[in-house]
Amino acid sequence: MAMKFVALLAIVLLFVLVQETKVTNGAVNCNPLQLSPCANAITSSTTPSAICCSKLKEQRPCLCKYMKDPRLQKMISSPNAKKVATTCGSPFPRC
Repeated sequence: MAMKFVALLAIVLLFVLVQETKVTNGAVNCNPLQLSPCANAITSSTTPSAICCSKLKEQRPCLCKYMKDPRLQKMISSPNAKKVATTCGSPFPRC
């Protein structure tokens, strides 16, 4: 039950922050809410879904920006987030 609460909290946090973090980076729309399909995999160490991996690869150019945002940093730079990225074949960029 605690994991479901954490996942829900993460999704709500991403939703709230999206209004301030939306930025166009070339052809990529940097929007942390796009990573919400990964919330369960990040918070509970489950295998990421195909949708999660697709969104993670799409948002990869934005990850450094997300990691610099103090409100997103804890989730984006967590060990589980890095495991999800590696599992998806899209390791985090060096920022």
